[in-house]
Amino acid sequence: MRIAVHGLWHLGCVTAACLAEAGHDVRGLDPDADRVRDLQQGRPPIEEPGLTDLLAAGVAAGCLSFTTDSADALRDVDVVWVTFDTPVDEFDVADVGAVRSALEAIAHDIPRGAWVLISSQVPVGFTAELESAWEHRGLRYAVSPENLRLGKAIQVFTEPERIIVGTRPGVDRSVLQDLLTPFCPRIEWMSVESAEMTKHAINAFLATSVTFINELARLCEAVGADAKEVERGLKSEGRIGHKAYLSPGVAFAGGTLARDLRYLLSYGRAFQVGTPFFEGVLAGNELHKDWVRQKVGDLVKSIAKPVVAVLGLTYKPGTNTLRRSSSVELCRWLADRGIRVQAHDPAIDELPADLAQQVTLKGTPLAALQQADVAVVATEWPAFRALKRSDVLAAMRQAVIVDPTRFLGAAFGDEGEPSLAYHTIGRQAA
Repeated sequence: MRIAVHGLWHLGCVTAACLAEAGHDVRGLDPDADRVRDLQQGRPPIEEPGLTDLLAAGVAAGCLSFTTDSADALRDVDVVWVTFDTPVDEFDVADVGAVRSALEAIAHDIPRGAWVLISSQVPVGFTAELESAWEHRGLRYAVSPENLRLGKAIQVFTEPERIIVGTRPGVDRSVLQDLLTPFCPRIEWMSVESAEMTKHAINAFLATSVTFINELARLCEAVGADAKEVERGLKSEGRIGHKAYLSPGVAFAGGTLARDLRYLLSYGRAFQVGTPFFEGVLAGNELHKDWVRQKVGDLVKSIAKPVVAVLGLTYKPGTNTLRRSSSVELCRWLADRGIRVQAHDPAIDELPADLAQQVTLKGTPLAALQQADVAVVATEWPAFRALKRSDVLAAMRQAVIVDPTRFLGAAFGDEGEPSLAYHTIGRQAA
């Protein structure tokens, strides 16, 4: 099958690479000439385990190419898979116009009869508006909300639990069936609008789960309960289950979950439907963002010229993106208060110029810990688990660790250890 993947950031690169591995003729299309050139030279725009090798294999096999030329990319294609990562501003409001503009730029080159399969993060009604505007073009439309996770994207794409696809009633969907069934035989067919809403609903539910357990964890901390034990109790309940998104830790960040909550709030305003629950989820998450800041601030307030070591800067482990990283936000907050920040991240060799003025990047975790008064475990890189208690005690000026998710709990979370103070969400300090 000939497929054009339009939009080559994280979602697009993973989609293109996995489709090529499945044997399809895939043409990656993006208006960014620098990005296309990097991909042609084997450099994806974002780090994702296995992605570089998978892209290289597709190119070597002759079934994957990259271009900025829409006429070339779209010639005789069966499917145009729209994979732009919808931009989100600092207030978590999505710029859907950017996706629409990218589509308008290639509209005249899409062959009649092709499928336009939208996986970009768009609001309910986006596809209907596109169909109405393009009614004369003779195209077919479907929505399959993206479900990738940074660090596990290839596995999620190639081994999904199910695939959501929205189409119009009565349309011949055999092309999509043939395309998607090899990845997963379970396809949840529904209307276009239901598929668009499903993406919002999933992210809103995940955001609710995160906010719920974090608020509960703060109460556990106050009353002397252990939030991880309560988590175990919750997940052993049959009506909740062991896969529930219930693990006390940091507030959700990155814009993805918040963006879909913002979509739902906008529908409430537009259709005059009250949404106090979703408003509360956002408010609760904002409140929880202060936990790490308040904890670190309290720990260093009596120290002259305090030094804080931040372990991990990226949005998630397994990727090199700093975009919307809660760790970066923490570093800026600390620096703005005159606190010296030294950090290490396995995926970051150089900081953006503005961040480099506030943070000293170190080459190893131990180097970041040297003479620090407090260490914050901000991104759960597996390499940090190699740290030894004796080395940490020798490196730090004061052995105080703030580990919101208990990522290093096995090595550093022993209660009653007098030489090291260990602070985590949902349990009184050890």
